Amino acid sequence: MSENEKKSSARIAKEGIVEQLKEKFSKASTIVLVDFRGLTVEEDTALRVEFRKAGVEYTVIKNSMIRLATKDTPYGAQLDALLEGPTAVAFGFEDMIAPAKIAVEYGKKTKKLAIKGGASDGAYLDVAGVQALAELPSKEVLIARFMGSLMSSVSALARVLEARRKQLAGEE
Repeated sequence: MSENEKKSSARIAKEGIVEQLKEKFSKASTIVLVDFRGLTVEEDTALRVEFRKAGVEYTVIKNSMIRLATKDTPYGAQLDALLEGPTAVAFGFEDMIAPAKIAVEYGKKTKKLAIKGGASDGAYLDVAGVQALAELPSKEVLIARFMGSLMSSVSALARVLEARRKQLAGEE
């Protein structure tokens, strides 16, 4: 295989990777970029396990590939400014909060994982935005709170109707 053919096949492979990344960036509900410098292999493995349990895809990607994949997104220019040093990306497809929550908690625990920024629902998030997203309650907690508020409203209505029934029946 000639040198030109090797370069051509490498370029085709890179283009395929960029296309896959574009798809991930477009389908993910939340994206968190982190600097993982200083993590030991054990710490990185533990982080990957946490992300996997939550259904989050976590991968190390070359900055140039991220630039190409996010070039046409609404947040591409902002993310481009964050691409210094090693970068790993956490893609959240189902749970919007999980990538941010895990990354922020793990960063606090190890003092080595640094949040660079991210995006959620097509909008850029700076470090403070990612931290704010991480502080939101999980989907399950929000559903439980909503159901609790619905039940309290229904219970109050039932008590009022029962009191009115008793009043009309002369039971009071």
